Amino acid sequence: MRERAKPRRQCQKCPWKVDTDPHEIPNGYCVDKHRGLRKTIAPGASLDRIGAPLQMMACHETGAGAELACVGWLHHQLGAGNNIPLRLAAMRGHVDTNYELVGEQHERFEDTLPEDP
Repeated sequence: MRERAKPRRQCQKCPWKVDTDPHEIPNGYCVDKHRGLRKTIAPGASLDRIGAPLQMMACHETGAGAELACVGWLHHQLGAGNNIPLRLAAMRGHVDTNYELVGEQHERFEDTLPEDP
């Protein structure tokens, strides 16, 4: 039996974690860029994006050109977000779904954004 690799652990300042203050996300956090990630959230169980390039929220700890999907986003979109194109990509082995969550997670993308003053 082949041993499974160690899961990729959710980063400490992942915006999907309930206890993360988005303004403390390192590497130049920008509210406008964060809001722009709405385009990575699938419209429910829609098949509209089948065949289109997969839009993923990259982890802020991965570098340009070597981006990996955000663990919190991945968990949400494979689960409650019901992202069918992502699920198909994962089934084909194009997306690594071996991850480990750390702490309580937000239920919706909107909850990952900072509160308006």
